[in-house]
Amino acid sequence: MTPEEPIHVWFCGPDPSFAEVIGRTLGPDFTVRINAGFDPGAAPAQQAWWDVVLLDFRDTENGASVDAMLRLMDEVKRVTPAPPVTVMMGNDDRALTRKLFENGAYDTLASPPDIVELRLLLRRGYKLREAEKELFLWRSQERSTGRLFELVGASESMQEVFSLVRKVAPCDVSVLITGETGTGKGLLSRAIHRLSQRSTAPFVAFSCANMPETLVEDELFGHEKGAFTGAIAARRGRFEEGDQGTLFLDEIGDLALGLQAKLLRVLQERTFERLGSNTPRTVNIRLICATHRNLEAMVKEGKFREDLYYRLNVVQIHLPALRDRRDGIPVLAHHLLERFAEQFGKTVKDFSYVAMHALEEYAWPGNVRELENAIQRAVVLAEGPTIEMWHLPPSLRGGFEQPHTTHSYEEEVREFKRRLVLRTLRECGGNKAETARVLGLARGYLHRLINQLQIESDGAASEEEDREEASPETA
Repeated sequence: MTPEEPIHVWFCGPDPSFAEVIGRTLGPDFTVRINAGFDPGAAPAQQAWWDVVLLDFRDTENGASVDAMLRLMDEVKRVTPAPPVTVMMGNDDRALTRKLFENGAYDTLASPPDIVELRLLLRRGYKLREAEKELFLWRSQERSTGRLFELVGASESMQEVFSLVRKVAPCDVSVLITGETGTGKGLLSRAIHRLSQRSTAPFVAFSCANMPETLVEDELFGHEKGAFTGAIAARRGRFEEGDQGTLFLDEIGDLALGLQAKLLRVLQERTFERLGSNTPRTVNIRLICATHRNLEAMVKEGKFREDLYYRLNVVQIHLPALRDRRDGIPVLAHHLLERFAEQFGKTVKDFSYVAMHALEEYAWPGNVRELENAIQRAVVLAEGPTIEMWHLPPSLRGGFEQPHTTHSYEEEVREFKRRLVLRTLRECGGNKAETARVLGLARGYLHRLINQLQIESDGAASEEEDREEASPETA
């Protein structure tokens, strides 16, 4: 497939007239710019233009020319992503060819070239660079938006996780993902698969939690017809389904000791048998496991095999709880808001200041899964463009409202205003001008409000708030 615009070829060589002949012979699908010689200083001016680089090198005995060409290639490689460099050579110099490939050459061919072969090489090089540009753009966007596929995390701790995933994914090793329930271990396993060399092969997921041992064994290894009552046909297990791809075993800490031995054998020998069969079956999978349990402690207690633990724990990735990465909650919350608003056809686009404050202060025992449910509920209930406090679940409003009270409406409103001003003053370090800006109030009105609500000014505000939060009535 030829691109809509001609492929831009930067041609460097000692013979400009020969370069002009090659340029005309390549045809209308290529546009050629000619540079006489191998001057590295000429490369930067072409960086925004070139798609591929073509070098014409015939004098392989000239050491100075070789050095100049290698310096030019070094300059070309400074671009990200670098254009593929094809070198036309006058004779078959194997030592030089090896040096060219070590220096990043895309390919070599004889000079003068077979034009059909040259067109083919240049087109392949162009397609390779387009793919690399797309991948580079995608990675840049992922990093700038704090995302890794479906995973969203702008906090420093999550960015460290994403960085580790990008290093581990291309290497075909077992990975153990740890973290509390609801932190996104399943999504992280999918991200590892999609960034791995097995990305075009199957991704198979299975949870070992709360299932009888016999059922888990059948799910993992499959069975033959007649293996047990009700086995009316042969059935492939998860290992066979995931052959050549990735198998994700969630809650591996719940796996029975008997099955742990069978799993260890599969990892060591890459073979297993279906239930009711003695015929070994070979499988090639990458295993990713996840657990919320402390496997190291389980090993000491004799509840988990030590040899299997070390097999699984080649690389361990820990997903922090949501309460430990509160600085990333706003980005994650807005991502979920956009997703659910589109799903339900809602016009809601933002959170009120108080609602976002509540999301950031809540402990989130259910982690990201609980946050997802809370925002889904809020989007369903919202009728305008903004998520307000009363759209959130009652459990999130504890620090801002009193669920059980005998106060009048006026007292409730006064208490709510008082808490809001206190918290905002604390966040702004007692700076009333900044507090007024955050709350969207005039400074004069904020001063009157502070007096009306009997809030102590500046540093005393945080002390008063601490006393408020320690009171059993507001717990």
